[in-house]
Amino acid sequence: MTKVKIGIIGTGYIGGVHSRIHAGIENSEVCALYDIVQERAERVSKAVGGKVCRSREELFESCDAVLVCTPNKTHVEIAADALRHGKHVFCEKPFAIGVEDARLLLGEAEKSGTVFQVGHNRRFAPVYGKLKELVSQDQPHSAHIKMNRGELLNPVWTGDVDVTGGFLYETTIHLFDMIRYQFGEIEELVAYGSTHEYPEPDEFSIIFRFKNGFHCTFASSSDASWIFPFERIEVFCHHRTIVTEEMEKLLDSQGYGPDFETHSFHMHEKEERWGYVQEDRAFIDAILNNTNAPVTAEDGFKSVELVESVYKAIESGKRIRFGRK
Repeated sequence: MTKVKIGIIGTGYIGGVHSRIHAGIENSEVCALYDIVQERAERVSKAVGGKVCRSREELFESCDAVLVCTPNKTHVEIAADALRHGKHVFCEKPFAIGVEDARLLLGEAEKSGTVFQVGHNRRFAPVYGKLKELVSQDQPHSAHIKMNRGELLNPVWTGDVDVTGGFLYETTIHLFDMIRYQFGEIEELVAYGSTHEYPEPDEFSIIFRFKNGFHCTFASSSDASWIFPFERIEVFCHHRTIVTEEMEKLLDSQGYGPDFETHSFHMHEKEERWGYVQEDRAFIDAILNNTNAPVTAEDGFKSVELVESVYKAIESGKRIRFGRK
């Protein structure tokens, strides 16, 4: 049986999640680990196996594919290095910080000839799979979307722009990618933002219009409390509303009355409920089958482009249009 040899760079929380998943995938083997804090890599190695490496070069020599699970601002340099070494790459979100670096990494991925997948795990979460199924059966008109955090205090780096690139990169980018996945390409946006709790814009109100005529409002706050659900999509169709509540459940109300159908996903293990297991399996399948990854470098680029466009709209006070000179 062919096994893909996995090297993981960055063995903090999310690196640990991916390492445990890959240790349980039949066609995957965790062979190498590297972290600038060696003790972290050693802890993961004791749990799932794999050689603890003292450098990226040593890790590259021991694997076929690299998982980039390091802080946001390091993604481009590490992922590009892995590509130049001929490795398949799974890069956690965000794809990059800033359009210039995103364009650089997109170019490296497109010329590499290897599989490049971006870690937008929500695409694989069962609740959003069900939403896509239902949306494809109807003709949605509009939506209201929110994605909040309760704070940017825990862990401490979530409030450090020098690490995250900004609140939109750390949190909101998840559903920026999701709305493209669900509703298509965006034509223009208007955005408003303000600064309250943290030394960066931390409250956002956005209106998106899509090329197919669909439109939605989007709210995102960094200090809204952790009241359930912290992320929610409400889709409005012809006498129908479809509502997601985090990764837990979906409500589907049709007709003229108050009745609705509930689809619950709370019985799934968290790593499956949030789509981590499915995205890691999809990465291995793409490598073994020599196919494109389900979340491509271009998808990663477009999510960065959306983030930067929102920041630009707020700073300039102008409407941002896509695909126009």
